Amino acid sequence: MSAYIIDWLNLLLRWAHLITGIAWIGASFYFVWLDNSLETPTEDNKKRGFGGQLSSIHAGGFYEVAKYKLAPPMMPQHLHWFKWEAYSTWITGFFLLALMFYVGAETYLIDSSKMSLNPLTAIAISLGTLAGGWIVYDLLCKSPLSKNGWLLGIILLSFVALVAWGLNQIFSDRAAYLHVGALIGTCMAANVFFVIMPGQKALVAAVEKGDAPDPKYAAASKVRSVHNNYLTLPILFLMISNHYPMTYGHPQAWAVLMAILLIGAWTRHFFNLKHKGIVKPGILISAAIATLILAWAIAPKALPKPAAASSDPVSIVTNEEALSIVQQRCASCHSATPTDDIFKAAPGGVKLDTEQEMMQWAPRIMARSVSSKDMPFMNKTAMTDEERIKLGTWITAQ
Repeated sequence: MSAYIIDWLNLLLRWAHLITGIAWIGASFYFVWLDNSLETPTEDNKKRGFGGQLSSIHAGGFYEVAKYKLAPPMMPQHLHWFKWEAYSTWITGFFLLALMFYVGAETYLIDSSKMSLNPLTAIAISLGTLAGGWIVYDLLCKSPLSKNGWLLGIILLSFVALVAWGLNQIFSDRAAYLHVGALIGTCMAANVFFVIMPGQKALVAAVEKGDAPDPKYAAASKVRSVHNNYLTLPILFLMISNHYPMTYGHPQAWAVLMAILLIGAWTRHFFNLKHKGIVKPGILISAAIATLILAWAIAPKALPKPAAASSDPVSIVTNEEALSIVQQRCASCHSATPTDDIFKAAPGGVKLDTEQEMMQWAPRIMARSVSSKDMPFMNKTAMTDEERIKLGTWITAQ
């Protein structure tokens, strides 16, 4: 019953995380588009202090939007703030991380083949990574390096690569990827909480007092907003990465992750330029080519022959042999009546009780148990490399 309750908590938190994430990133996309699409204001609007204006139509209505160069002469009666989208995304994401990797640390977080950790130590490393990562990022952004955007960007990317590599030496493959996502998400939300919102509050306070706003707040907020903007596509990938073991299960998973993050940020750059009327299709083309190269580079290699039949011209694995391996190593979870201590229903609806079901799901078995080797889950049933080779040989011969 406890596993059933945890499944429901997981579902509700994941759903809430998705909804709030859509709201946050959707607002980010809109305001970046709006900022980059503003046109030169009319002379009358210039006199009113506007720095840009935009006309648009949506859902049968016309909209007129104007942006002040810095601040209005007096504060509007109703001022809308955009902050809870970011906070709610981080809060739901953290609770989801805790439910999955802290409550289930021994199952999902710790990989004893990499490092033998007790749950409390593993959780401490996780929390330390999130807090320490933000501190390092924040200090770098406040350092003189911030005056050189390219240099700062290279250093930050190198830092993320180091964290990704380090986590892959400690945690399970899936946990390592999701923790990089949690770190990036933490920095994005903290940018809003510690930098962007205080800057906006200082701007509002200055207007209410009739003082000239200090431009340093706008400058600091702009830097963090740009970072958040370029991280939107990478963070979306990391949110769904646990479904794609060919990435997090690769021997050089950290390098694969960095390649995907760069491709995502480069793709975002295309849209940032497009909003300004600068169309460079070469960016999208190069991003697509880089994706194809990455897919080719991490593609599964050809399977060797089973040792027992390596001298034969043709290696033959019978249906009975394949079914025996599947029932011994996979059916404890993937069954109409699972016996696993965690999964009480067949994950993904994949059942492997019979030869017919095994043949139905043969492509999935090939992808998850032979190519990426992320199944059985955490290799709880101790499937050997020889058994994986035999399954691959059997599937290839079908």
